Amino acid sequence: MTEVANPLQVARLLDGRALAAQIRSELTASICQRQAAGLPQPGLAVILVGDDPASQVYVQHKIRACAEIGVQSFCHRLPADTCQADLLALIRQLNADAVVHGILLQLPLPAGLDGRALLQEIAPHKDVDGFHPQNLGLLAAGLPDLRPCTPKGCMRLLDYAGVDCRGQQALVIGASAIVGRPMALELLRAEATVTIAHKATRDLPALVAQADILVVATGVPGLIKGEWIKPGAVVMDVGINRLADGRLVGDVDFAGASQRAAWISPVPGGVGPMTIACLLENTLQAIDQAVAHRPGTAAHR
Repeated sequence: MTEVANPLQVARLLDGRALAAQIRSELTASICQRQAAGLPQPGLAVILVGDDPASQVYVQHKIRACAEIGVQSFCHRLPADTCQADLLALIRQLNADAVVHGILLQLPLPAGLDGRALLQEIAPHKDVDGFHPQNLGLLAAGLPDLRPCTPKGCMRLLDYAGVDCRGQQALVIGASAIVGRPMALELLRAEATVTIAHKATRDLPALVAQADILVVATGVPGLIKGEWIKPGAVVMDVGINRLADGRLVGDVDFAGASQRAAWISPVPGGVGPMTIACLLENTLQAIDQAVAHRPGTAAHR
């Protein structure tokens, strides 16, 4: 890990860009070996509904990352007025497509669409986002298969920094099914003592002050003040918020928290690159499961 140059900043950076580059390099080598052995190229289908600007950017980043490592991408860009039935039909078509090993439904969806029902329609072995109830259930049972990408990326960053979660007091702020809840499960698997805080939590500063490991995913810029942070804590800022002046910031007061934390993830450049890297990793994992789910196999039956 690279030391922070600013002498006023105590914390070291959890450098997601560096680790993501390392993971992409390993995946590229693995895909090249697969192709040299005559194995199929991994294929990822991305479904983007509507014209949300942030979603457009995220999808472009994912498609570019696929191209860089040798994953074939299939982008389905649909208008905002696409109906539920048409989306369900597309997902079923992709479930049956042998060249598609992973399916990603970009969130959020336009109003009127039932995202939960659509995510449940994705075949669990192609659910590279890790959002299907079966994959979340396996994670809860301690038998993880395809894991949600952002929490998985956070755990990879903690590993990279040499942070031992065992016995640590971990606080996850935000209880979404996409980040907060699976993040808590990941930390439990690592034998941390986990608390989840949410919008109804009382006395948040007191909880933050006790946390050895803090993960924040609320979408509220600057929600967590630097003076709340426990000295020597590890801070994972999952939030990414664009301010009126165009700056991207996280959910944590980075300048203040950096004076107290031992490690902190920057925004941008921390958790974000790891989410995409873990998506690519999940896609390669999914292709290895594809054979077991072909018609006629025991797993398919």
